[in-house]
Amino acid sequence: MSVEFLHAMVRVTDIDAALKFYGEGLGLAEVGRFDSEQGRFTLVFLASPDDIERCGGLPKGVRPTQMDIPMVELTHNWDPEDYGGGRNFGHLAYKVGNIYDACERFQALGVTISRPPRDGRMAFVRSPDGISVELLQKGEALEPIEPWASMENTGSW
Repeated sequence: MSVEFLHAMVRVTDIDAALKFYGEGLGLAEVGRFDSEQGRFTLVFLASPDDIERCGGLPKGVRPTQMDIPMVELTHNWDPEDYGGGRNFGHLAYKVGNIYDACERFQALGVTISRPPRDGRMAFVRSPDGISVELLQKGEALEPIEPWASMENTGSW
């Protein structure tokens, strides 16, 4: 059986806050956007620059759902809805070049590090909509350092 990951859809309540989190915090790039007046929703497709490059770049004139790039699809329904904390989704996971730098970027954005990278390998943060995002160190774990090595968990992850 052949299976390829296409994208994961995450419903968001504030598109600007979500784009700040996934764009500035995680470093994802917008690769496509679709607004539906009739359906009253916006879809924004995001991918990591590394995945875009690894997959040969962005093809011209192709819808995001036809691209061979792993993505996150942010779905913003224009009418308010309660999504219940996001824990029912599970989590998204991304490899990062330096786990400590990634966590510092999120802290600078005011994001709580739910599970700090005590082991130099793994951390968890939450998006503005409560979606749990796992950060994994690319390659081998980094040497544990403070303040991360002794930092306690905050909330659930």
